[in-house]
Amino acid sequence: MIKNCFFLCFLCSFLSGFAQKSDSLRLYNQPFGFKTQKIYIPAVLMTAGILFDYDRVQAIDIENSGSETSDILGFGNHLDDYAQFAPVAAVYGFEWAGMQPRTDWQNRTAILIKGQVLNLGLVYALKKTLKKPRPDGTAFSFPSGHTANAFAGATMLSIEYGENHRWVPYVSYGFATGIGIMRMANDKHYISDVLFGAGLGIISMKIAYWTHQYRWNQTKSTVDPFVSIYRFHPN
Repeated sequence: MIKNCFFLCFLCSFLSGFAQKSDSLRLYNQPFGFKTQKIYIPAVLMTAGILFDYDRVQAIDIENSGSETSDILGFGNHLDDYAQFAPVAAVYGFEWAGMQPRTDWQNRTAILIKGQVLNLGLVYALKKTLKKPRPDGTAFSFPSGHTANAFAGATMLSIEYGENHRWVPYVSYGFATGIGIMRMANDKHYISDVLFGAGLGIISMKIAYWTHQYRWNQTKSTVDPFVSIYRFHPN
């Protein structure tokens, strides 16, 4: 379990390294261009999740899971049930705090809905199809929906704010990684579930951006009016 935590932390650092460089504050409100390299990370995560799900690897994972691990790490609570939604809340919370997002709130909300519908739909379909039991014996485990939600939100945060605020991807993906670790520590998921869920959450939100048509506010603007309401203007 401890090795799994270190592996996920390394993964978080790798993901955060793809933060975009800063640019002037502006609203793009135009399609988020598809590039092949943008699917590498979610593809690797999902492939790793499948590979870790093999019987021999799963047996090692089962041996290292359990309430014992929860006691050692101080987990065993339901904080992750609520914390999984924090990245999505931050998509709007950061704007209220005066940070400039990539897209206006109408398009952003449409993208969020599409991304989450795709994400949750795939998670539900896979859980019902595979019916893999959780480490604690309850159903269903593969993939981790909490982790998928957290990484979908982290991906949106990174796309919306990472260009102008370089620290956002580190914090958002670090937080999402923490959710995955908590799911394993709470004896709800194996590392295979968490890895696949992380990749699924990332690719679902990216697909939502790639396919969005930006039907509102198509003209590129300098600052989102919604931000200016909360931004302090000195006399």
